[in-house]
Amino acid sequence: MGHCYNTAVVPASVDQVWARLQNFHDLSWAPGVIDSVQAESDMPGDHVGAKRVLNGEFHETLTCLDKKDHVITYRMDSGPGPLDADALHHYIGKIHLLPVTDEDSTFVEWSSDFEAASETEVTAFCDPIYQALLISLKDSFSEGY
Repeated sequence: MGHCYNTAVVPASVDQVWARLQNFHDLSWAPGVIDSVQAESDMPGDHVGAKRVLNGEFHETLTCLDKKDHVITYRMDSGPGPLDADALHHYIGKIHLLPVTDEDSTFVEWSSDFEAASETEVTAFCDPIYQALLISLKDSFSEGY
């Protein structure tokens, strides 16, 4: 099974970071990484089952939105290159927020588990995207989003 794992400490409280991430259809905090988000139905972005298309290529479905434990999980339905639906199976992405209490910041884990024809290609493709998303998330709080 393949795995991606990336982390960051965001200079904001866990409640502030959760408020920014909990809408599956809103990635306005990640300009330059995510240029477009298209909802695939009328289902709101804070409901399990919401579907989106990122940058016209990444098709994802929200599978869990746990407000108590600050966890979001989603399924990658299809994407470009090594994320093609024929080459990728059981891709589950997870974002988990944990408070860093001594400085009122948030530890963010962004990970995924999957089966793929080439797990190393998927990891090499996805890790830089997760890293860029985490940098954008941090920057969105530093720049007064």
